Amino acid sequence: MPTLEHNAIVEMFRENPELAPHLLAILFHVDVPPHASVSVGESALDQLLPVEFRADLVIELRDANGALVLAIVLEVQRDDDPDKKFSWPVYVTVVRARKRCATIVLVVAPNAAVATWAASSIDLGLGLGNLKPLVLGPLVVPEVTDQVEAERETELAVLSAVVHGNGPNGLAVVVAALGALGRLDQSHAAAYFQIVYNALREPVRRALEALIMERQTEAKATFPPFAQQLIDRGVREGKLDGLREGKLDGLRDALLRLLGRAGITLTEEHRARIQACTDTATLDRWVENVLGAKTAADVFS
Repeated sequence: MPTLEHNAIVEMFRENPELAPHLLAILFHVDVPPHASVSVGESALDQLLPVEFRADLVIELRDANGALVLAIVLEVQRDDDPDKKFSWPVYVTVVRARKRCATIVLVVAPNAAVATWAASSIDLGLGLGNLKPLVLGPLVVPEVTDQVEAERETELAVLSAVVHGNGPNGLAVVVAALGALGRLDQSHAAAYFQIVYNALREPVRRALEALIMERQTEAKATFPPFAQQLIDRGVREGKLDGLREGKLDGLRDALLRLLGRAGITLTEEHRARIQACTDTATLDRWVENVLGAKTAADVFS
């Protein structure tokens, strides 16, 4: 089942579709076809068979005349899933046949072992053809520790913190990423902060909390105020209540965005119910229910 972190990374690419071809060019040195626009396409890949395949995201590149020049099937993978070695070729084949353009699979895999698994070629049969996914993992995503670079490539810095945040230079990578969030609006900054913080293990979290407290004491605050307030509240109270509330806000926001994109109409009562919900498991379930839902009743069932 997709997690909040999974959905948040997908949303990063959905809201900034230019990020995918940009990373293909700077990290994989792919000759991305000249294009005039980048947009999100339909991710439901229906077949003649009674089975529905749904990719996390499909990103389309078009030239100045509106013709498709490349489709990128984006998948976020946090664990090994043998079924994906069968479904990824389906995604590519269906999108390529439907869109009549070159199509590739781009996988975001923060875990090194999962990234290695995902990057292995998929033999389509008797060694006569294969699919090679491109994988954004620890071997490809650089450690972004320079603040200027992090502010210039904020999404890459966030991915770097997710991928390398628990490594030897983890704290420096995380600090650079969080320091860059101040240039974003609060909604996006809060979502990115949650992606990074939730990816960190306890030792790095404690080190980050200690650093923020130290900088506050020295009046050298370098992080967005909301990030400092959330962590500082958790430190003062001996628990991460602030982060829990931040996670709830993130879930509510993600749910409302997904409902809007699905074209599902909400009444004021529905919106009030979402805002009043303080149970993360319930919000997670509602987020999952959006997939395939036709009405609000389907979501809240």
